[in-house]
Amino acid sequence: MLYHLYDLHSAMVAPARLVAETLNHVFSHPFVPASYTRMGRAIAAGSEIFERATRRHGKPLFGISHVEVAGEAVEVREEVVARKPFAELRRFRKQGADGGEPRVLVVAPMSGHYATLLRDTVAALLPGHDVSITDWTNACEVPLGDGRFDLDDYVDYIVDFLAALGPGTHLVAVCQPSVPALAAASIMAAEDHPDAPASMTLMGGPIDTRMSPTKPNKLAQSRSLRWFERSVLSTVPIGHRGAGRHVYPGFMQLTGFMSMNADRHFGSTLKHFQHLVRGDGESAQAHRRFYDEYLAVMDLTAEFYLQTIDIAFQRHLLPRGLWVSRGRKVEPKAVERTALMTVEGEFDDISGPGQTRAAHGLCANLPPEKHKHLFAKGVGHYGIFNGSRWRSTIMPEVAAFIRAHDRGAATG
Repeated sequence: MLYHLYDLHSAMVAPARLVAETLNHVFSHPFVPASYTRMGRAIAAGSEIFERATRRHGKPLFGISHVEVAGEAVEVREEVVARKPFAELRRFRKQGADGGEPRVLVVAPMSGHYATLLRDTVAALLPGHDVSITDWTNACEVPLGDGRFDLDDYVDYIVDFLAALGPGTHLVAVCQPSVPALAAASIMAAEDHPDAPASMTLMGGPIDTRMSPTKPNKLAQSRSLRWFERSVLSTVPIGHRGAGRHVYPGFMQLTGFMSMNADRHFGSTLKHFQHLVRGDGESAQAHRRFYDEYLAVMDLTAEFYLQTIDIAFQRHLLPRGLWVSRGRKVEPKAVERTALMTVEGEFDDISGPGQTRAAHGLCANLPPEKHKHLFAKGVGHYGIFNGSRWRSTIMPEVAAFIRAHDRGAATG
């Protein structure tokens, strides 16, 4: 019912959104005299904000067409290496690359936003690496006939994608996928899998949420699974390819994100209005770019959402050594050759300090030289993998770690 109401609301505000879009075009058109007045700019600004706030944002593009290598612009072409119902393995192939660079699989979070949220992560790694990413599919667009998808499937997808890329690949997991990434590496190590990763870098992930619990962690602990099932899950309505599928809707996740920092988002919108009225096009465009990405959300399958809460946030099966995935016990102590780096931010309000670092204690059989931890002072959750601190401070450390443990990339 919740999803049906959301679709109904979108349909009901569509005429008002069309009016707002028309007003914006009229009062920002250079041939309309009113567009040069403060009142005209205010009308255009207000109508833009209303239109953008009521719009359903689709999946953004990565839009990485070139990257600078050794001072020269190199063309980048996206290609799909492997395709599954709930994800594509997307590679960013650089023109003229000879395959000698470290091969990196970036595992994007399946937590409401699209993989394009890691655009800056990919762009910063590209100059010196052969980069691929898990590009997850919006669950409401996956037909019921394609089956279920849960946390165990997530683990299997990582294993399969590592196998598709070949031996010696380096794993970089951002936020939520740190848990299934460590599980995948553990299972591959226990099975002596030939495509086990050469290294794994876990960034701001909830390996052990008993450490420095944050508001989201406490919420997950304060309610039963049954409560989450009754309160936040919904059924995809007719009109979507995945009609009938039970999901955790992206708009519910977005509401949670927005409510955590409501004052900041309100202030940002007010500043955007002021920038538009003043004609500060550069600041206004920066606001649009950020919120085009931030407001683009995707649905998660109900089984994945519930199993993640159960395993990672309520019963803590991974750090307690009790997780059995598809009949395979997840034992990080089996990891003996895959080097481990963890990255945490001082002001991370999603995965508190200590939660990701806990992975080192679990991988007890790794030699000391294969362990590295980076604590980024003054950095919040998104700053770990996005923005100036990521590019100038964190990424060089990650790149150096990958280089130090690279076994040599295969040609391709």
